[in-house]
Amino acid sequence: MRKAPVPRLMISAASKSSGKTTVSLGLLRHFSSLGERMTSFKKGPDYIDPMWHRRAGSCECRNLDAWMMGKDACRRSFVFSALDSGGIALVEGNHGLHDGLAVDGSDSSAGMAELLDLPVLLVVDSRRMNRGVAAQVLGMQLMPPKVRIAGVILNHVASSRQESKQRHAIETYCGVPVLGALPAEEGLRMPERHLGLVTVDEALDAEGFIGRAAEMVSRHCDTQTIRRLFDEASPLDIPFQEELFSAPVAQGVNIGVFRDAAFCFYYPENIEALRARGAEPVFIDTFRSRSLPDIDGLYLGGGFPESFFPELSSRTALHGAVREKVEGGMPVWAECGGLVYLSRSAVRDGKRWPMAGVLPLDVEYGRRPVGCGYVELESIGDSPWFAAGEKVRAHEFHYSGPAPGKVPPELQFSVAKGYGFDGKADGIVYRNLFASYAHLHATSTPGWAERFVALAQAYRNRGRIAVE
Repeated sequence: MRKAPVPRLMISAASKSSGKTTVSLGLLRHFSSLGERMTSFKKGPDYIDPMWHRRAGSCECRNLDAWMMGKDACRRSFVFSALDSGGIALVEGNHGLHDGLAVDGSDSSAGMAELLDLPVLLVVDSRRMNRGVAAQVLGMQLMPPKVRIAGVILNHVASSRQESKQRHAIETYCGVPVLGALPAEEGLRMPERHLGLVTVDEALDAEGFIGRAAEMVSRHCDTQTIRRLFDEASPLDIPFQEELFSAPVAQGVNIGVFRDAAFCFYYPENIEALRARGAEPVFIDTFRSRSLPDIDGLYLGGGFPESFFPELSSRTALHGAVREKVEGGMPVWAECGGLVYLSRSAVRDGKRWPMAGVLPLDVEYGRRPVGCGYVELESIGDSPWFAAGEKVRAHEFHYSGPAPGKVPPELQFSVAKGYGFDGKADGIVYRNLFASYAHLHATSTPGWAERFVALAQAYRNRGRIAVE
């Protein structure tokens, strides 16, 4: 097996909300503005941070999640994406460096750093500490999985005196250089909402925020040394060049994809998997469309429909077009926000909003998450989408659930882990439509794209026969 240099670096932190996303965005914008070719990755099942990465670095951002995708798929995705960019690869960790479900840390950011042999630039929240910060960094160094912490950035530093104490302690006891100190008075706070960060397209001044992050990082950090850390990563083994997704099963098939501020949760691999199987995605803006284009299938991803209920509720012509296609047998895949859109109505803050009315279902929003985290599902029976006994690993994050009353009888999955639709089951099947609260990654369920495209091809062929 041959090896190749892959300049790379992970940005992580001792704990969540320490500033690693701000630092990541600042570095992406700083280096890309200098002409560096970039690619970026986000550890974990996250949609929003990758949107910010794409804007900051003008590059694709992919997710790396060993639990959901498997280690081999993570390794292939990282290596070939990084090599394809021909530049430097920045990986942003999630939560704290050693936080994870597994007691051995294999699913933590440290586990991913170990898997990909990533040097780590550690962001530390300096507040309420002085020399004791070295104990925190030392613990990060010693805790398994052991990774190489190549540098530290201090964040929210209150004074030059505090910085001096922390810098001296870390460099003395941990043997790690402090490569930056971001002053508390210049602290940037990313815009947030109930599901976490606001998406980059919704933020009022996303460009301004990214620009300020880049300026702060370039002024208060040793960016030249940070850049050299990427090149210090050892060469990586190049995996066998196998296709992540198998050969096409169709030609001339168009799959509509709702993509706008309300529906924006899509993994790049999911769209690529549909293309690899022979389908052409046709992106649809639900705020501007009154009808559907010439499509043979429809993909409704997750997002924030609840933030746009007035606009979505008023698009009655589009609702009717979707209902007509579903009743005609067109395959539809809907995740979380897509499920809400297809429902009869949605209630939030005491107000009911009519939705597309495809499913005999009403949903209600609460103040706390109904389902949050990984889900493990097992198919109860056969459907156009899944075979009996088939298992799926995915993730969920939703504040909505079915309103009290009748629950759709045909649910595809039993829930072994997570919450799903009602704590026990998930996956509404109606004609050739599948809707659930689970967000699926194509690499974890490679048969998904094949079935979707095959259903779309069958629908298209049936229409041609009918016309003839």
